[in-house]
Amino acid sequence: MYEVIALLPLETVDPQAVETLLDRAFGPGRRARTAYRVRLGTSEIPELSFAAVADDGSLIGSIQCWPVALECDGGGSVPMVMVGPVAVQPDRQQGGIGRMLMERALEAAETAAVPGADALMLIGDPEYYARFFDFSAERTGGWRLPGPFEPRRLLARGAGVPTGPGLVGARLRRAA
Repeated sequence: MYEVIALLPLETVDPQAVETLLDRAFGPGRRARTAYRVRLGTSEIPELSFAAVADDGSLIGSIQCWPVALECDGGGSVPMVMVGPVAVQPDRQQGGIGRMLMERALEAAETAAVPGADALMLIGDPEYYARFFDFSAERTGGWRLPGPFEPRRLLARGAGVPTGPGLVGARLRRAA
């Protein structure tokens, strides 16, 4: 008998369950990572953030996407979407759940009316994200982040990805 895994909007899941999952997947020092500094002060984009829920109702994975922007050195701001974290319960890793979540988020970004959905970026393993999802460091060489990072791990994909130098940071969403 195969387990059915449902991919649901993340906003339908208990936020504390998501925090517990993130703690289990990334450890207690996760909030000190540069990715947290990039998205500081904003909240995830509901249309692009998903939960993987097992048939018993337990949360086994999540993906969050965030509104960010490249503040260009020459002036101007280019909206982008930061993908991640992609979290999977440690005892369920290597089972394709993270890949399912990433595919769902990328599929949603293709049709979402979200500024920056055509310019996705993340900090991650280039061998994995390039191979399966077409992310690359090709256009990110001039970007800076508000904390330490390995330039080869700063990846992007999409027609709207900017190429010039600048600082990546949170894009605060205004109420409609």
